[in-house]
Amino acid sequence: MAYSINDDCISCGACAAECPVNAISEGDTKYIIDANICIDCGTCASVCPVGAPNPA
Repeated sequence: MAYSINDDCISCGACAAECPVNAISEGDTKYIIDANICIDCGTCASVCPVGAPNPA
């Protein structure tokens, strides 16, 4: 199950910088996770200052 980023995202980029498979990119209003690339490791959630990434 891939992670997704909720609307709490503040677009700081911390998650994208730490993603080991580069599944996270900047969207129009928040960062987004490509579910086809995400390996469900949880690294994004562990570095996010507002807890925006969550298991989908």
